[in-house]
Amino acid sequence: MTAAAEKRKKQAPAPQKTEAPEASGLTDYDLYLFSEGTHDRIYEKLGAHLEEREGKAGTRFAVWAPNAREVYVLGDFNGWRWKETPLHSRGSSGVWEAFVPGVGKGTLYKYGIISNNRGYRTEKSDPFATACELRPRTASKVWPIDGYGWKDAEWMSRRAAANRLDAPVSVYEVHLGSWLRVPEEHNRWLTYRELGPKLAEYAAGMGYTHVELMPIAEHPLDGSWGYQVVGYFAPTSRFGTPQDFMAFVDTLHQHGLGVILDWVPAHFPTDAHGLAYFDGTHLFEHADPRKGQHQDWGTLIFNYGRREVSNFLISNALFWLDKYHIDGLRVDAVASMIYLDYSRKEGEWVPNEHGGRENLEALAFLRRLNERVYAVHPDTVTIAEESTAWPMVSRPTYLGGLGFGMKWDMGWMHDTLNYLSKDPIHRKYHQNDLTFRMLYAFTENFVLPLSHDEAVHGKGSLISRMPGDAWQRFANLRLLFGYMYTQPGKKLLFMGGEFGQESEWNHEESLQWHLLEDPFRAGVQRWVRDLNHLYRQEPPLHEKDVDPSGFAWVDARDAEQCVLAWLRRGHAAEQSALVVCNFTPMPRHGYRLGVPAAGYWQELANSDSSRYGGGNIGNFGGVMSAAIPSHGHAQSVSLTLPPLGILVMRCRQRG
Repeated sequence: MTAAAEKRKKQAPAPQKTEAPEASGLTDYDLYLFSEGTHDRIYEKLGAHLEEREGKAGTRFAVWAPNAREVYVLGDFNGWRWKETPLHSRGSSGVWEAFVPGVGKGTLYKYGIISNNRGYRTEKSDPFATACELRPRTASKVWPIDGYGWKDAEWMSRRAAANRLDAPVSVYEVHLGSWLRVPEEHNRWLTYRELGPKLAEYAAGMGYTHVELMPIAEHPLDGSWGYQVVGYFAPTSRFGTPQDFMAFVDTLHQHGLGVILDWVPAHFPTDAHGLAYFDGTHLFEHADPRKGQHQDWGTLIFNYGRREVSNFLISNALFWLDKYHIDGLRVDAVASMIYLDYSRKEGEWVPNEHGGRENLEALAFLRRLNERVYAVHPDTVTIAEESTAWPMVSRPTYLGGLGFGMKWDMGWMHDTLNYLSKDPIHRKYHQNDLTFRMLYAFTENFVLPLSHDEAVHGKGSLISRMPGDAWQRFANLRLLFGYMYTQPGKKLLFMGGEFGQESEWNHEESLQWHLLEDPFRAGVQRWVRDLNHLYRQEPPLHEKDVDPSGFAWVDARDAEQCVLAWLRRGHAAEQSALVVCNFTPMPRHGYRLGVPAAGYWQELANSDSSRYGGGNIGNFGGVMSAAIPSHGHAQSVSLTLPPLGILVMRCRQRG
């Protein structure tokens, strides 16, 4: 017993008498569906739920532990004494249950499990707990998640349109524990209710459409950034209660921001109080370490072929959408799920029944996950972090796809950063890094991610990877962002990148907001804000993000001068935007490019504007086209291309 538990035991009141669940809210049909793996809302039945029986208020506890010989609930109410409050077996279902009178909201508890496996004895947190103690303590809390008065009806009525593939989707990725802290108060976190208004005002003011939260489900280790989850149904207590998190989501919705949750079904940690070896056997994970252990991360892999385990995860995904009005799930580490040999050498993995490397059980799980999410919440979105060339990740399951709505384009991220990290004098030899993407750009519904992974593990920040002197570094960063916002695909940028944070991200500190006193960094922030608004306001830049008819090269061959030019098109036939990038520090004068329409081509955006820290080299607001054929078009424009700059132009007044 831990010191904390020993202290609770001494302070606890005398134990109360307990009752078997004679009128259980958990029916035989619930158990049948759970065993079948098809109970979408099993979270309403398992876990701890406040109830009233025969005039007595209390809590019904239910836990799945099929290999247990005895199960007890331990808590403040019984002094954490074993044998005091037994749970009763529900037969072959493997579920144990009891109603405990007098146990109310906020009660701390765990399950005491004695296994059939040689009497193995353990104390476990509740897998379905809706709230947990603040780490390093590990008890679950009885906590109802109803009673919050949502005020986001307007957002909920229109979020389907906000998540459409032809809508502008610009995502601000945030780690709640380090976006903003209070250094004057011992560097403390902000609470959910403090964060909500501040983050909503900032992200909305910056023009983002969505905020993506790095995992907020309960996790014991701050340094895991939330990716080693123990309490899958509990928003972390670091920042407040479940209702506080609801208020956070509600506030973002009222500011017109969607909320995407980073969700982690690929693995879980080995912490003794968690899912690992739950009932004295490998219940949630595979017993064979060649299938059940992630060697890279020191974590365990879910047994997706076990129906109750896949039901646990799918019910969890729906839980966040049902109860917390979450608008989308970004599914972490999909590649590690679908390949049996992921990061394993020969002999360290077990082939599937056909002798292949594909994890058939994980693939079936992912397809069912997406089918259920889109069936129950068709106005939400699922996004795969999948780093390989697995086909049809974001295509419907009835066509043979995995059923995700979108997929991160990791190839775009690697190739683009590889190109821009090179000295401009060498870039002409690497133009293929930029043009290669268009060979596959529409095979999936892509998100272009500049995520937290590009600001950790010794990679440095985005600005630190840009070559040249200070002016060139910031011009390159503005060029990177302009390039991302004008390429086909939805957008994602990790916090701090939008103002050029210099150092790597540190989860134990606030972002370096003071750097905005530097005009260069303030200029980058204004550029990102203006790009967000431009992306949202100009249909050609977002309506056909995933449609090949929305993109056409004007010139992809001028590697010698490191210039790329392309058109973006919207639904309306006459809508076209011309995008031109100059990846060298030399301005280009009289650079002729073909355009699809005669008239005045207005300069909508120029990354070299002094507003952003540039030198104001450009085209004085726009140019008239001339009847000079070029690049397959009857009309063309003669442009001045700013150094390390990008131009976005539209034909506003036709000739």
